[in-house]
Amino acid sequence: MQYLKSGEFFGVINETTRMEGIILTDTEYTHERVDWHYHENPYFTFILQGNVIEGNKKEIYNCSAGTLLFHNWDDAHYNNKPPGFTRGFHIELDKDWFMPFGIDIDNLQGNINISDPAVKLLMYAVFKENKLNGNDCLLAIEALLVEMFTKMQGNAKLLKRDKPLWVERIKEMLHEIPENLRLTDIANDLNLHPVHLSRDFSKHFNCTLGDYTRKIRLEKALVLLSRLDYSLTDIAMECHFADQSHFIRSFRSQYCITPLQYRKLLLNK
Repeated sequence: MQYLKSGEFFGVINETTRMEGIILTDTEYTHERVDWHYHENPYFTFILQGNVIEGNKKEIYNCSAGTLLFHNWDDAHYNNKPPGFTRGFHIELDKDWFMPFGIDIDNLQGNINISDPAVKLLMYAVFKENKLNGNDCLLAIEALLVEMFTKMQGNAKLLKRDKPLWVERIKEMLHEIPENLRLTDIANDLNLHPVHLSRDFSKHFNCTLGDYTRKIRLEKALVLLSRLDYSLTDIAMECHFADQSHFIRSFRSQYCITPLQYRKLLLNK
């Protein structure tokens, strides 16, 4: 089985940024098939454009733009790339990087497909920092990474608890981003009282119901910004913002840049 050392990834590396204990790479996937392999260090894979299929010993992930995976240092996996252009953003972390922050990497599961929109939005923020500021963003990126791992570890603890059946159902409902969804509609569908749902949601998602839905809309909008066939008006409608102005305001509030500015960062490699 092939073993990739620090900074090594299959494909064509467009850009590499090296910091203290952190390596960020912007990579184009060029191999139709990459056989079983593993990496020297833990790292994130964030799909920016296109599609790739990744398999490990437990399951297979169909990864499209916006997919975020975490691999621990000893987790083997393989990749298949469908036809078309595929590009990924990797954050590789030296094992010693975790120690000052008290992050126990050994207790983090490897080969995770991260669905939490809060963690994925933080990854978009890391990408933005790297593209805007290059090597001069260590402090900002470390703070974002620590927040990501804190949320991931919190989610891992939540998974170990007994969850009511409605938790997975409401997650499916919200990720479909239905239009004009009301609290009473959700509660009725789940056979819950609206007050009970509103009160208990944050216990299982670490945020309010409103915050969670906003994060999902912005996450979907970020994915669509990688597609030039979608205008800002199209994206606003697809993600159920009131209009283009509402979309731009929400996006700027979260990322401190406009959707068009982010699109330029994303597409100007």
